[in-house]
Amino acid sequence: MAKRRKLLGQILKEIELVTEGDIQEALARQKKEGGLIGKILVGMGCCSEGDITMALAAQNDMNFVDLSELDIPIELLDLVTEAQAHTYRVIPLEFDSDTKTLVIAMDDPTKIVVFDELQFALQSKIPGVRIHGALASAEDIDSALQNFYTEGGGKGGYEDDDLAEFIEEGQYKKDAVTLDADEADAPAVVKLLNFLLATAIRDRSSDIHLEPFEDRFQVRYRVDGALLAMENPPKELAPSLISRIKVLSKLDIAETRLPQDGRIELVLEGRSVDLRVSTLPTMFGESCVMRILDRSNVSLDLDNLGMRPEDNEMIKALIAKPNGIVLVTGPTGSGKTTTLYSCLNYMNSPNIKIITTEDPVEYDLPGVMQCQVNEEVGLTYGAALRSILRQDPDMILVGEIRDRETGGIAVEAALTGHLVLSTLHTNDAPSATTRMLDLGLESFLIAATLEAIVAQRLVRKICNNCKDYYEPEAEHAMELGLRPEAIAGKKFAYGKGCSRCNSTGYKGRMALYEMFRINDEIKQMIMDDANVAALREAGRRHGMRTLRESGQLAIYDCATSIDEVMRETLVME
Repeated sequence: MAKRRKLLGQILKEIELVTEGDIQEALARQKKEGGLIGKILVGMGCCSEGDITMALAAQNDMNFVDLSELDIPIELLDLVTEAQAHTYRVIPLEFDSDTKTLVIAMDDPTKIVVFDELQFALQSKIPGVRIHGALASAEDIDSALQNFYTEGGGKGGYEDDDLAEFIEEGQYKKDAVTLDADEADAPAVVKLLNFLLATAIRDRSSDIHLEPFEDRFQVRYRVDGALLAMENPPKELAPSLISRIKVLSKLDIAETRLPQDGRIELVLEGRSVDLRVSTLPTMFGESCVMRILDRSNVSLDLDNLGMRPEDNEMIKALIAKPNGIVLVTGPTGSGKTTTLYSCLNYMNSPNIKIITTEDPVEYDLPGVMQCQVNEEVGLTYGAALRSILRQDPDMILVGEIRDRETGGIAVEAALTGHLVLSTLHTNDAPSATTRMLDLGLESFLIAATLEAIVAQRLVRKICNNCKDYYEPEAEHAMELGLRPEAIAGKKFAYGKGCSRCNSTGYKGRMALYEMFRINDEIKQMIMDDANVAALREAGRRHGMRTLRESGQLAIYDCATSIDEVMRETLVME
């Protein structure tokens, strides 16, 4: 039978630091205000933080150590890399080579997962290693990390000196990179990853691609939807860099045969940034893509999405409806999530209950209940949506209608007095009705619940710093599907390329929208199984502007170029 662990208050009472009365008073405060019993006792003045740390050590059968009095040899420090020490907040204390036992100091004995993860990470260096823990104060751990693991007394963060040291005139400094052994690579790998992340976030990248090939290790950033090649790091650093990313995203570093997905949360210059990590085994190593979710780069204000005034008024009227379904369609990366989050942000108020089910939750919205899909444990969109209906919501966001079950429950929710926002993957707005039929939904239910479909695309905006103007020629009208007289007297713009836009001529992106409002005529057409072309024509008769037509207006406004609109939109007959 397992030994029952003593309560913290009981330990403090046995060593005569607190009385039974102190414990009961602390328990009463905990019941009323919440919080940890140890912190409450310190706040009452019954004991000190150091007393609590020693009691925690006794509670977890750990020795308490004073790191300020220890001199740790360099060969012991080499067993745990700088990245591991800072990630797990541990300091190696001693290593018994006979039993292969490494003792580490830590400041939180409840994080027992650290033992498993560190033991796993050290298997390649010390097969069969075992990890034991000792407890130290948080101040001692901070001081030890500073003294033993941070070069020059810095804090190991994104410091300009570290980043600048690594790059010099487009070449990596020889003394900043050691290629001989994995443990020697660690400081260089930490600096390299810091540099890649800081540069990508500074340049407003949406993705970082790390791609191993036979003769090189390629790094590319996706900026404004276009991939840009960066200076390639030494290919010998690829395994160490990918391992570093996998440790931070809590992935299995020993598993290189299967794809893995994880998440890293970091703070850069006071900004909270989320990274979604995906690894994929390839012929020459693991490819890794990091999706950057930087909320400071995303405006969740409906009025700042760049919609035309009439489109803005329409979307506000749609999301103010008491029930129905509003769909946003478009390919991956077309800004659907930003549009939907902006709608939720606009409607978010104390008198409206909003619940979302997403895969994954991309941004935290204060005041909105957000549920993340987890198919591994059976929490599918359908299962989550069923439970959400029992939570008395007014507005529901479904990340994606991807099957009949999800679509059916969304329809049921709309019929029972809820407004449902969701996404579909279709080329334009009218074809979303066909897609819903393909999923197995009844046409009369679609007609009864569907309020509008919004299709969108993202196009790059011309850089304002190097924007120049020209008068279009007749063939430009042909490219856009217009008569030459339609562009007579108009000026178009292009970007010449400058340092601010990386010589691309573009800086930032804007959305093109196609608003397909479902009126009585179109509802009847859906029930009569009308084809997409007929639905599109009916929509245009009632004021729908196609994606191509929205692109033409953006060109006339000198906001984007013909090439961008041609690339992202099609002429719909």
